[in-house]
Amino acid sequence: MTTCGEVLVSLLEAYGVELAFGIPGTHTIELYRGLPASNIRHITPRHEQGGGFMADGYARVTGRPAACFTVSGPGALNIATAMGQALQDSVPMLVVSADNALCDRGLGEGRLHETADLQAAMAQCSRWSHTLMNPAELPRVMARVFSIFRSERPGPVHLSIPINVITAPAEDIDITPWSLPSRPAADPGAIQQAAALLQTAQHPVIALGGGSADAAASIRELVTVIDAPVTLTHNAKGVLPADHPLLVRSSPSYEPVRELYRTADVILGIGTEFSETDYDFFFDGDFSLGGSLIRVDIDGAQLSRNVRPEVAVRADAALAIDALLPLLQPAQRNGGERALNTNTQLESLHRNDYQDFLDCLQRALPGAAVMGDSTQPAYFAAAQYHAPSPRRFASAATGYGTLGYALPAAFGARLGLPDTPVIALIGDGGLQFTINELSAAVEARLSVAVIVWNNERYEMIAQNFESANMAPIACDIHTPDFLAIARGYGCRALRASSIAELEQALIGSKSFEGPTLIEVREEDFLQ
Repeated sequence: MTTCGEVLVSLLEAYGVELAFGIPGTHTIELYRGLPASNIRHITPRHEQGGGFMADGYARVTGRPAACFTVSGPGALNIATAMGQALQDSVPMLVVSADNALCDRGLGEGRLHETADLQAAMAQCSRWSHTLMNPAELPRVMARVFSIFRSERPGPVHLSIPINVITAPAEDIDITPWSLPSRPAADPGAIQQAAALLQTAQHPVIALGGGSADAAASIRELVTVIDAPVTLTHNAKGVLPADHPLLVRSSPSYEPVRELYRTADVILGIGTEFSETDYDFFFDGDFSLGGSLIRVDIDGAQLSRNVRPEVAVRADAALAIDALLPLLQPAQRNGGERALNTNTQLESLHRNDYQDFLDCLQRALPGAAVMGDSTQPAYFAAAQYHAPSPRRFASAATGYGTLGYALPAAFGARLGLPDTPVIALIGDGGLQFTINELSAAVEARLSVAVIVWNNERYEMIAQNFESANMAPIACDIHTPDFLAIARGYGCRALRASSIAELEQALIGSKSFEGPTLIEVREEDFLQ
């Protein structure tokens, strides 16, 4: 007999899924029956949250979803935080949770992992949450799952499957993938309006977000034609190279960049939420747009959030740009000079010691993907780090703002980029959320450089206390011996006390088949 659980695995493989993350449990055993006959690689995290972050990291660098298997109750709710981060940052993943049998659900009889309404609970951190009621639904449900990933604003999708459905016979199920919808193209009328505004603009600015990451080639042509300064959010880093003359080399939250927006007569926003964590990171509420906004986003609902557009274009970024380019004539608008003037002002605001630290990462490991946590150098990376290409930088300091993200996310990124160096940038506080995932990376032989920025405190929160005229409370935390812990897991571990030592440690991490944990003490690197 072929079970529904086996057919699920076959469908995942048919839709191109390469990785599954999960901790086998009593209810999920039958989800694993089909794995040995597939080409899907299974990775066992040490906590479901870590597995979700790994799936996130994999999707960030590849654009493709991985699957996560969890039990109901604690397993599903453990991964919910990782799903929340992925939801905020539009990162695809499929979470499949085994639930109690249909006849037992909702009775409150104290069954193992019982959750009254798992679908409803997981809907809060999903683009879509569904309960599979019988095997015959599975092809349609999977078609919808992958339609969301392909043609809508991506994010986590949750599928709850009762254990009696997982084990039900399903040998007659057709596992041929459904034809998936194409990504939405732009309305010609809206594109013409946008072109008319841009053609008459004198001081335009282009704001790029994560939704532009897969349109880099078209965007580079567009910015040259428009000749406008370009800003990048966290998730858009690398869309323009660091030396591009139109690139504004900092976060949109800094005052000189905000002045660009205020003095612009037309702003073209592509794939960006204009959200607080990218445009008002210092929470002063002073972000505003001075001119007409043209907004391009794949999510129609997003076009009515945060800022009001004069022209709203619901479309895939690349398709919208390709439609717009033929309607524009190249113009000279002093965009390079405006970008240079802004960058000159920004230089006085940036910290050179953080710049030296951040420059070291790419100098030591050219082309590396960097996964950042909520930690001091990652905050400064928002302004001062320049990724070598799209999908090579992510940070939990934006969006949901989880701690502990960077370590497992870096392991997921390495699984997606087996030939590319990967760096996790995490603080001593965040590391203690997910340090157990070092064990999973050792087991999977993932060569990743893990930089631990150690200041023995929650520094950003301490600064927030001080800004509120309060002495910091519960911010100075006990710090364990990270090097001893890492070695206990089987990692290479060392301390770097200077930029030169850090560079050599990063270079050396390439030759170790497993994680290399590099502890850096804040006092050694900050003037």
